[in-house]
Amino acid sequence: MLTTATRVGVPFLHCADIELPRQVAKLYDLAYNLRWSWNPSARRLFEEIDPTSWRHYRNPVELLINVEPSHWLALLEDGSLLRRYERVTEDLESYLQRRGGCWFDENHGEELTDGPVAYFSMEYGLHQSLAIYSGGLGVLSGDHCKSASDLGLPMVAVGLAYTHGYFQQTIDADGVQQHFYPEYDFTRLPIRPVADPKGGGELRIVVPLPGREVQARVWVAEVGRIPLLLLDTRLPENDPADRPITGQLYVRGRAMRLAQEILLGVGGVRALAALSIEPECWHINEGHSALLQLERLRQRIEAADGPRSLGSFVEEVRRDVVFTTHTPVPAGNEQFDRDLVERYLEPWSEVLGGLDGFIALGNADPRSEGGAFNLTALGLNTSRWANAVSKLNAEVTSRMWRHLELPRAAGAPVIAPITNGIHTSTWVGEEMGALFAKTLGRDWQSRLLDEAAWQPIRKVANAEVWNAHQAQKSRLGRFVRQQTRRQLARHGSSPEELRQADALFDEEVLTIGFARRFATYKRAKLLFSKLDRLRDLLRDPHRPLQILLAGKAHPADRAGQSLIQEIFALSQTEDFRGRVFFLEGYDMKIGRMLVQGVDVWLNTPRRPMEASGTSGQKAAMNGVLNCSILDGWWPEGYEGDNGWAIDEAEVSEELNDEEQDRHDAEELYRLLAEEITPAYYRREGGRPPADWVERMKASIATATPRFSSHRMVRDYVELSYLPSRS
Repeated sequence: MLTTATRVGVPFLHCADIELPRQVAKLYDLAYNLRWSWNPSARRLFEEIDPTSWRHYRNPVELLINVEPSHWLALLEDGSLLRRYERVTEDLESYLQRRGGCWFDENHGEELTDGPVAYFSMEYGLHQSLAIYSGGLGVLSGDHCKSASDLGLPMVAVGLAYTHGYFQQTIDADGVQQHFYPEYDFTRLPIRPVADPKGGGELRIVVPLPGREVQARVWVAEVGRIPLLLLDTRLPENDPADRPITGQLYVRGRAMRLAQEILLGVGGVRALAALSIEPECWHINEGHSALLQLERLRQRIEAADGPRSLGSFVEEVRRDVVFTTHTPVPAGNEQFDRDLVERYLEPWSEVLGGLDGFIALGNADPRSEGGAFNLTALGLNTSRWANAVSKLNAEVTSRMWRHLELPRAAGAPVIAPITNGIHTSTWVGEEMGALFAKTLGRDWQSRLLDEAAWQPIRKVANAEVWNAHQAQKSRLGRFVRQQTRRQLARHGSSPEELRQADALFDEEVLTIGFARRFATYKRAKLLFSKLDRLRDLLRDPHRPLQILLAGKAHPADRAGQSLIQEIFALSQTEDFRGRVFFLEGYDMKIGRMLVQGVDVWLNTPRRPMEASGTSGQKAAMNGVLNCSILDGWWPEGYEGDNGWAIDEAEVSEELNDEEQDRHDAEELYRLLAEEITPAYYRREGGRPPADWVERMKASIATATPRFSSHRMVRDYVELSYLPSRS
C-alpha cells in the first residue's frame, strides 16, 4: 500500500504489525506523524490507551504494536476517550491539509513554486524515542523541521538512520562513563520505508565507494508537513563490512566517518532524484553534509553539452546553496587527510576530470597546497550564502575564515548571522504553556514572534507565574529522586540508602541546572574551582543551593570523561552529597525536565567558543533565569533585568586561559553570593520573591519571541532561501 501524507509527497510502505479496531483506525496515522512530539493532547491520548507502555517507551508505534486486542474492548466503551480521539485526529488532519493561513503561503507563497528547500543534516533531535541525534546540532535540526512545518514552508529533510544511534550513557559507582549502543528495530519506530515510485517495493539508492557499490534503503519520518528521508545501509545485499556505515553516529574512525558523509551527501541527492524531487534551494547544515555538492557537480557535468572548466560548474551549483557553520572549535570543523579523500572519492575522478580541483575547494588554507580536506571550507566555497548561528559567532567565524576568497554577491556578508532558536511547543512546560494560553489567548502561538503581544506576561500576578514554575519544579524533583534511586540500585546500594533517596532534592531550595556536552571548553568545572566557597553556598542554613548536572562526553574525549568522573566523585562526598546531583543518560527527555524545572540555568563556556547555546533559550522561555558568560546567543538576549551576565566586560586579551578561568570563577561566586541567592530568598509575608519573579517575567517576554525557531526559519526564508534563487 502506497500513501503520502506530507506537503512534499513521499510515498511509503507499511511495515509494522498494528491491528486497530475500525473506531480508532486513525491512530495509525497519528502515531506515525511526529507532530505528537509537540502536541500534548496527542501524547495524553496515547498515554490513556496504555499508561504503562507509554511511560516505558514514549513511542506510540511501539505502544500500538503491543496493545492486546482484548484491551480495546474496554477502551472503546469509554465515550470520553473516543471523543478525545476524534478531536486529536481531526486536529492533525486539519493541520496537514491547511494551506492558506500558514505564514509561508501568506507571505511568500508565489516565490517558491518549482521545488522545495532541501535541508541536509548529520543528526536530527525530534524526540528521545528516535535516537538519531547526539546534542545541540541535532536538536537544532529537529526544531528547524518542526518550525518549517508549522510555518508551511515546502521543505524536505535528509539524514541517516543509525542502527545504534548515539551512545546511551550510564555512570558506574566510580563515576566512570559507560557507553551502551542499543540496536534499534526501525519497524517499531515512527518511520516507514519509502516506496520506489517506479514500483517494486522499497526504494533503494546506490552509492559508489572504493572498489564496490553500497546500497541504502530510504526511510521517511513525517515531521508534521515535512518529510525527513533517512538512509540505511543495514541490508543483506551489502557486504557485512558496509552495513555498519549507518551503525553509529559520530564514529571515531576517519574512513568510516567519511563513508557516512559521502552516503549522506551523495546518497541524499540520489534519493531526492529517485523521488523526482527537484529542490529550488539546498541547505547544508554544517560541513558533514557538504559532499552533496560532489554529486550535484557530477550531475551537471554529465548533462553538459560539451567540455567546460570545473570552475564554471562550481559556479552553477553554488547559486542555490545555503551553508550554515555552527562552531569555531577546530574539532567541530570536519576534515580528512588528502590520501583518504582521494581514495574514497576516486569513483568521481573520471567525471570531474580529476579530483584536484574539487579537493582544492576544501583546502582550509589556500596559501598552502596538499593540506587536509576541510568540509567547512568546502561548504563556504561552494555556497552563495553562508551564516553562523549568532551575531558573535558570525564575527568569530568571519575572522576565522577571512583568508578564504569567498564568492559573495556585492554587499553580501561573508558569513552572516542567523541566531539559532528553539521550537516553543516542544520545550515549554505544560504549566507555563497553560499560563501563556490564559494570559495571551489560546492562539498565543499564532503571535509567537510579536514582541508586543508578549508584554502582558509582565503584568501577570507574581503568584501565578511562581506557581506554574513550582509545579514544573516539583515534577523535576520527582524525576530526580526516581533517577537517583535507580542509579543507586545499580551501584549496589543498600535498601536503607535507596529509601533515603525519597528525601533528596528539596523543592524549596534554589536550584542551578547545567546540562550540555562535556567538552572541556564548556568549563563545567568552573563552578567547582573553589570548593570551600561552593560548600558554604550549598550548606548555607538560610540560603542553600542545590545543583543538577547532566551531559555526555564523546567516547573518544578522555578529558571530558575525566571531568564527569571528577564531578561525580565530588557529588558523593559528605560536603556535597544531597546538594550536587549528576543525572546519567542525558537525552531530550532529561533536557526538557531540566530547562523547565530548575531556577537558574548556568552556562560557562570559554568565550567566544560557544556558537549559540540554545538550552539557555529553552530555559528562559520557561521563566528560568540565565546566569551565563556573554557568549553565543546571550549577548543578544541579556538585558540586565532578565538574568545575569558573568563578567560583562570583554575578555581581556592579556589573560591566558588559566587567568581567565580564575577571573570568571570569582565573578560567578560573587554573583551567586551577592545577587542570585539573596534575590531568590528575599520573601515578604511568605509571598514569592517579587524581584525574582519580575526577572522571570522579563525572561519570558524577551526571550520567547526573539529566540523562537519560527523566527529563525523566517530569517532563513527571507535572508537566504529566497534570495538564493536570484
